[in-house]
Amino acid sequence: METTTRQEGGCDGLLVQISLFGGLSIQIGGQMIKDSSSRGYQLWSLLEYLIAFRHRTIPPEEIYAALWEDNPVDNPASALKNLVYRIRTLLVGYEIPFAKHIILYAGGTYQWNNDIPCVVDTEEFEALHLKAGNSTLPTELRIDYCLRAIGLYTGDFLADSTPKNWIPPVKDYYKSLYFQCVCQVLQLLHTLGRYPEMEAIARQALTVDRHHEAVHRYMLLSFIGQGDGKQAAGHYQQVARLYQQELGVPLPPSLRELYRQIGKVSLSSETDLDVIRQDLRESCPGEGAIYCDYSILKHIYQVLSRWVTRTGQSVFLALLTLADDHGETSPLHCSQRMSALLEVIQANTQHCDVFARFSDCQYVLLLPTASLDQCDLVLERIQTACRKHPHLADIELRASAEPADLDILSY
Repeated sequence: METTTRQEGGCDGLLVQISLFGGLSIQIGGQMIKDSSSRGYQLWSLLEYLIAFRHRTIPPEEIYAALWEDNPVDNPASALKNLVYRIRTLLVGYEIPFAKHIILYAGGTYQWNNDIPCVVDTEEFEALHLKAGNSTLPTELRIDYCLRAIGLYTGDFLADSTPKNWIPPVKDYYKSLYFQCVCQVLQLLHTLGRYPEMEAIARQALTVDRHHEAVHRYMLLSFIGQGDGKQAAGHYQQVARLYQQELGVPLPPSLRELYRQIGKVSLSSETDLDVIRQDLRESCPGEGAIYCDYSILKHIYQVLSRWVTRTGQSVFLALLTLADDHGETSPLHCSQRMSALLEVIQANTQHCDVFARFSDCQYVLLLPTASLDQCDLVLERIQTACRKHPHLADIELRASAEPADLDILSY
């Protein structure tokens, strides 16, 4: 029977320092608390839950569900009391004076003892996030609060812990607050023109989520602000590939709108044609067609269409579509298959060809060939390679082509 009440236990001046970002770590009076026993994960799971919700009392049934969600035990009440006993015993081994009172039991519920001085990184993080959002404060102070909050986020909430169903919603909550702080400080720094700091913060934030649209936008703005068109253009292409190949969606409008700004700063300070020629040469790929964003392909298409009209040369517009057994477009494993198709296209085209992703299951190609028959040979070569590819052999690749024409410039 539990006998520890909510009034028992002194702190003796020792501070409990707890980190939940990245994984649970506890320091008491400068000592790092560890448990190397083979069954220690349940002990730490209980500590994680009690600390995460330390400002409320928790019924035993709620703890049972959190700890043994997939593998119920025969006697959860006894198992829970045993875990509490093991926690107290562990702390006694570290000669912590309040070891037996760090977890309280009264009124049929459990709770972390909040009379003991305790600093938790998630709570500090929330407090800083709240202060940073106060628009009445001086800008520099808000920037400082944001940076301190970002610095506390050393990893996702309990990222190194044993997976539990209650953890992901809490993790998503703190990650959302993290990116609110990141975007807020990036906006403030952009207003002040502090572009190198923007770049550093955005670069770090993208290690947390490399698909975050707003952070990519601020990264591009930092390059534009620094007048670094080459970095901006390179990052733009990298993000376009990321969205198209991994997410299977076009580049968001918020990023596309920066394309013209990138063009204005790209090589704007260079007047030496040799430097510009070298930069263009270095950006050219080797074998296979050039893969680019669809917005870029549209510009190339318009240029080639006018060139065809003036010179009489031939350029063909081709469309490749992945379809299922019924001839319908299929989203099944689309991202993986489109990545595989991209490789096949590059392996079976010439370096003067250009292509881009048009939809979730389509690529559009520009093929400068002498005739439609030669264009069809290229498409047949791609289809044959697809039938031999392990990720494409079970799906149909439909192909069609027609001459590029000025009449389609509004396409």
